[in-house]
Amino acid sequence: MFQKKEKESLLIKQIDNLNKNLLESNLLEIAQLLGDRKKLLWTNLIAGISRGIGIGIGVTIITALLVMLLQKIVTLNIPVLGEYISDIVEIVQKSR
Repeated sequence: MFQKKEKESLLIKQIDNLNKNLLESNLLEIAQLLGDRKKLLWTNLIAGISRGIGIGIGVTIITALLVMLLQKIVTLNIPVLGEYISDIVEIVQKSR
């Protein structure tokens, strides 16, 4: 009888630990999201749009910084490198 109650209390503790771990890992929310296809589609659509906008802004900033850096190098009048970079800067400015 004593061993049975001991086993029951051990089992209850393990169930509580399992429940706590599932709640911490958000497994229930993930399962609900996967069960609702409309919500999953909407979430992925918003995430994709956000990533696309972020990539666009990031590439624009990096390209602008690179063009500015190349313009500074051209002003240093390095013979071969300066001509090559000035051609690149002209091409970029014409494409604007």
